[in-house]
Amino acid sequence: MRVGTFVLAAQFPGQGQGETLHRAVRSAEVAEEAGLDSVWLAEHHFVPYGVCPSAVTLAALLLGRTKRIRVGTAVTVLPTAHPVALGEQAALLHLTSGGRFTLGVGRGGPWVDLEVFGSGLRAYEEGFPESLDLLLRWLREPRVAGLGERFTFREVPVVPRPDEILDGGPDDACPEVIVACTSPRSVKLAADRGLPMLLGMHCGDEEKAEMVALWRREARAAGHTPEKVATAGHVSAGVAQIADRRAEAAETLLKSMPGWLKQGLDAHVTVDGRHRAMRDPVAYTELLCGLHPVGTPRLAADRLAATSERTGITRFALLVEGSGDLSATEENVRRLGTEVLPMLS
Repeated sequence: MRVGTFVLAAQFPGQGQGETLHRAVRSAEVAEEAGLDSVWLAEHHFVPYGVCPSAVTLAALLLGRTKRIRVGTAVTVLPTAHPVALGEQAALLHLTSGGRFTLGVGRGGPWVDLEVFGSGLRAYEEGFPESLDLLLRWLREPRVAGLGERFTFREVPVVPRPDEILDGGPDDACPEVIVACTSPRSVKLAADRGLPMLLGMHCGDEEKAEMVALWRREARAAGHTPEKVATAGHVSAGVAQIADRRAEAAETLLKSMPGWLKQGLDAHVTVDGRHRAMRDPVAYTELLCGLHPVGTPRLAADRLAATSERTGITRFALLVEGSGDLSATEENVRRLGTEVLPMLS
């Protein structure tokens, strides 16, 4: 089982953005020290829900500061990025980190970001498959031309080429790409391309199991080999808070997360004025505490093992900064690595 942290760079009420980013970086450094497998970085624009606007940039920093741990984006929002520019960045990080970078991509939401970056609502509603396919071609082929509706350009060489990684094997010819999936439509798209899924922390085991089952059916129908279907490295996002008593862990999150959630979710602005129903912050925090490893080390290990057994997923990205406090976050990460992880081996 491969357990990593999910870093939102969440700005809690009363905190500055520099303080928030410092906590995000430190939590990743401590994750490597504690023996965790990976760090997954979110990106958001113009909202305190998360103050990292470029997961790829933060990934570059963390890859330079670490030696072993895998660093991934969870996710880079593809409708507001040019697939070729993103492919170049991914190839650069893949080559210079020795293959420790994973590129997670997703559709994002119908936010004002689409207006600010000039991509428009159509890029979000209809353009994701074209962007994803162009990105994959860039990472897999020596020369690429833009042949789609949104991206049209003459053939150009891919520089640098990901397959020129030093001391790499067959599996290192391209950086890993995963797709955030929140609907059957996105599950089918990921399965057709043979790409593993990142499944959100709002989903329970039953829903995640259904999405994995759908992915497997669609991947087989698309002609992917049984081995590829069976070994797909899907990632389950969740929340982890470790304490000596379950009530103590839940209380920590219920004191801090609702304020962050309300401030962060209320700040989202849709590009077209559509109404977006936001979750009740307290009820959502309670839901997360019930779904995920929030409690004693034994409870946390049992919940992760149960999720893996029910869904077939063996990779986890766990939000560890729910307390909003730097020292508490560092302790949480250390306990996850030193007390929970050994129970899963």
